[in-house]
Formats: sequence, structure tokens, C-alpha cells
Amino acid sequence: METVFKTWKTSRKLYLDFFDKYSLDQLNKIPVGFNNNMIWNIGHIIATQHKLIYKGANLRGYITDELFNKYQSGTKPTESVSQQEADELKFLLTSQIELTINDFDNGIFGTYNERTTGIGFHLISIQDAFACNNYHEGLHLGYMMGIRKFV
Repeated sequence: METVFKTWKTSRKLYLDFFDKYSLDQLNKIPVGFNNNMIWNIGHIIATQHKLIYKGANLRGYITDELFNKYQSGTKPTESVSQQEADELKFLLTSQIELTINDFDNGIFGTYNERTTGIGFHLISIQDAFACNNYHEGLHLGYMMGIRKFV
């Protein structure tokens, strides 16, 4: 799991860099031909991590239902994200890592609900969920790299 967590930390640092390299207007811009923007992708990976790790283990987790519902699979941006919400997403990118790793180390993920994800991963354990989460974050990082060329 050490390698999985190291990969996750690296991924989140790459996401965090977008806040330094792009303005809030750029993060909110939906380029022609795209269904979402960079900030939605950031919110989405936070919501998906929550779903894969915490909801998959029947645990509450650390994000609000409002944030989860706004960025879960099947959603898209309906309005620009405020600076306050962008700051919250930026904070969650890094704060979620240590909280989740501590929860893993403390053994709170006792059971996991077996399922197949929308991208085809069959998850039977919390370890599978972490691996799927890293893959999912890589996909969305790629989407953001495409979007950034048009903002």
C-alpha cells in the first residue's frame, strides 16, 4: 500500500499545481467541445475518492453531501465555482490524503461492498478501491491537461 499511497500523493500534488498556474476564471472555463472544466475535474476526483473509499466501506468520510452531490459521476458544471469553494477544493486535495491513510492504518475499513465501477473495475476490497482511485485520478488529470490548452 505504500506505493499506492505514494502515487496518490503525487497525483494530488499535480492537481494542486493547477491552482497556482491558472486563474479562477481559467479553472471555471468550459472550452468548446468539452462538457466540463478543470475545477469540476478537481471536485470530481475528490467526490469519487469519497465514493470509492468511504461509501464503498459504508463509512461517513470527510466531505459534505452537498459537495459529493455536486461533483459525483453523472454531474457537470452548472455555474462558476466561487473563490471560497475553490479554496475548499484546494484544501480537500491534500487534507483528505492523511485522514484517509490514517483511517486505513487504524483499520476502520473492515468491510467493503463488492461492486463493478462505471469504468469497469471490479472492486472486492479497500485495496482495490485505492488502486481504482489512482487510475481514475490519472484519467481526469489527462482530461485537465487537454482542457488547459484551450483556456
